[in-house]
Amino acid sequence: MDRDQRAEIRGQGTEIREQGTEIRVQRSVISDQTPCPILSALFCGKGGKPRISAGIFRLTTAIGLTILLVLAGCRQDMQKQPKIRSERGSQVFADQRGARPQVANTVARGQLHEDSYFYTGVVQAADGYREEKDEMPFPLTLDVLRRGQERFNIYCAPCHSRVGNGMGEIVRRGYKPAANFQDSVRLSQPISHYFYAMTYGYNAMPDYAAQLAPADRWAVAAYIRALQLSQAAKVEDVPQGVQLRSLKEIAQAKHLPESFAEPWAMPAPAEPATTGGAASAAAK
Repeated sequence: MDRDQRAEIRGQGTEIREQGTEIRVQRSVISDQTPCPILSALFCGKGGKPRISAGIFRLTTAIGLTILLVLAGCRQDMQKQPKIRSERGSQVFADQRGARPQVANTVARGQLHEDSYFYTGVVQAADGYREEKDEMPFPLTLDVLRRGQERFNIYCAPCHSRVGNGMGEIVRRGYKPAANFQDSVRLSQPISHYFYAMTYGYNAMPDYAAQLAPADRWAVAAYIRALQLSQAAKVEDVPQGVQLRSLKEIAQAKHLPESFAEPWAMPAPAEPATTGGAASAAAK
């Protein structure tokens, strides 16, 4: 190979290298000018250059696809299940009623109430009418009276007072006078009458069935009878060997006012307050 041929080959190699460099430069220019093909608006900066690395981009894409799959699985079938709603029709049963009647001769657990006198305070008389009785449905003990005293002081004393004379704090402030357990009418009533009044209410008195269980209502009725006996007790009623002390002596020992031992008065209920101005003018 002579010198001219070698010079020609070197010239061709130089030309090929120059063409390769030009191609690489063109590719770089195209890469700089071409925007990012995937989510260019979110992940690409000015000129199409990626803002984040490839690893973060792949992680973000995987999280997005997972969220899409979860959302696609939340269908309305979960909240529109086939079920029977109360008081609505149904094609399952022949009578087309969704609410089914109770099975005959069945009682809910804890609601047998076989002892009707314990739960109502009345018995069925021979003439067909309901009748109250002057007896407890279970044995009366000191614990029962203590329970009745506790419940009485909570729910009954605000109207009837703690001694049962009907002049509780609410009555003193204008409420309708409550029953006086010491008058002749209440003294003649059977003990179940008080249970019945607490169960169903009486005149202006609301029922206390929600506040007092049946056993507590009977305990309160027994304590009312004990209050009646205490206010009309005589010396002859005290067992032998028991030391007697007058109420006045007890008041002095406890440093209470002298009025504590005096008879209870029955003041008239407070008059409702009237507003001034128009009410005064109307009265004139």
